[in-house]
Amino acid sequence: MTSYHQILRLALLLSMFTIGLAQAETTELEARLVEQVDANNAGAIKLLERLVNINSGTMNLPGVKVVGDVLATELEQIGLTTHWEDGQDFVRAGHLIAEHHGTGSGPRLLLIGHLDTVFEPNSPFQRFELLPDNHARGPGITDMKGGNVIIIEALRALKDVGQLKAMDITVVMTGDEELSGRPLTLSKKALIDAAEYADIALGFENGDGKSTTANVSRRGSIGWTLSIKGKPAHSSQVFREDIGPGAIYEAARVLNRFYTDLRQEDLLTFNPGKILGGTTLTHDGQTNSGTIYGKNNIVAESALVTGDIRAISEEQLARVKAKMTDIVAQSYPHTRGTITFSDGYPAMAPTPGNQKLLGIYSQISQDLGYGQVVAVNPLRAGAADVSFTANQVDMAIDGLGMSGTGAHTASEIGDLKTLAQQAKRAAVLMLRLQTAGE
Repeated sequence: MTSYHQILRLALLLSMFTIGLAQAETTELEARLVEQVDANNAGAIKLLERLVNINSGTMNLPGVKVVGDVLATELEQIGLTTHWEDGQDFVRAGHLIAEHHGTGSGPRLLLIGHLDTVFEPNSPFQRFELLPDNHARGPGITDMKGGNVIIIEALRALKDVGQLKAMDITVVMTGDEELSGRPLTLSKKALIDAAEYADIALGFENGDGKSTTANVSRRGSIGWTLSIKGKPAHSSQVFREDIGPGAIYEAARVLNRFYTDLRQEDLLTFNPGKILGGTTLTHDGQTNSGTIYGKNNIVAESALVTGDIRAISEEQLARVKAKMTDIVAQSYPHTRGTITFSDGYPAMAPTPGNQKLLGIYSQISQDLGYGQVVAVNPLRAGAADVSFTANQVDMAIDGLGMSGTGAHTASEIGDLKTLAQQAKRAAVLMLRLQTAGE
């Protein structure tokens, strides 16, 4: 990118902040957008029901592809060009990518969704069910098939009022958000490539499930594995100077030090999710399972602990990894340990650009009569695909999807009233960003 382009883009973004934050009421064009979303809402609910009733658990590769095909048809009817990126190289179904290169000079927008859910074909939770008070239950209804429909309906309304033709929009709906394919360099390449092209990223996950909040930051998430070896001996000799305490005591020491020394880090969590210990052990990381053999009268020779770390920035993550490595190195006599870290989701830091974009979005919500939108506490938000884009774009926001409760459980319930509400907010946001750049 040339320095001239960078200067123009900076001026564009500054104008967005001024226009977006200063506007106090909707325009006639925005009112027409709102009317179009309402006019299409019955069809949007039917589309949501159709999508929810297609099983697309991450490892149901054909099911994920079917959901992608349905959404590709919708996007093509709106006027976007779509293609499917096959996921064979990262052992997943793949990703749906749609593009629209308009005639205007507004910012390049990246809209992010995902096709998969946590409910595989063997789950008893498979069907869309209408509930009282305009709610519905269904697998993935909020996480995030509702968000995918909101993308569709916002773009459809923009086309209906003649505004889509000016816009430069890329849509990436991944097929492995709930269980990322490996290596991440391949499974997230389409998303990162799209972010490198874009200026602004809009994520349509459900955030914390509330329509009054959005995400300007998300903590990253990586895995860790602690492996320990001790000196085997008869249990009557444990703690002897030439024997030591064994591997399980050493694992307990390390975990206790993690607990006491790292808990003070703001917005940091670290969790040991699985522990094995005994004379011998096996561990299968693919299935998250293992076996152990040990006896109460033998000092444990082996221990293994796996867990995750969630940090708000790459700087915090680097600092914590160094502390954990140092704690592991301070081993009890006749024990030795190593800790390794696996790739995962990067952090989405709460940058000034993200916060200003939230300000624009919140003002739009107020202009539409829906009230203020505030930032989600990062402790209440998991990792998401938008994090892979955050370091590539000038501004990013997430949590623009459908509100609800019980995500990842058989009690996942969506608030259907927010389907249209969120589509209106998103459509007006895209319009204002485009108008500010013209």
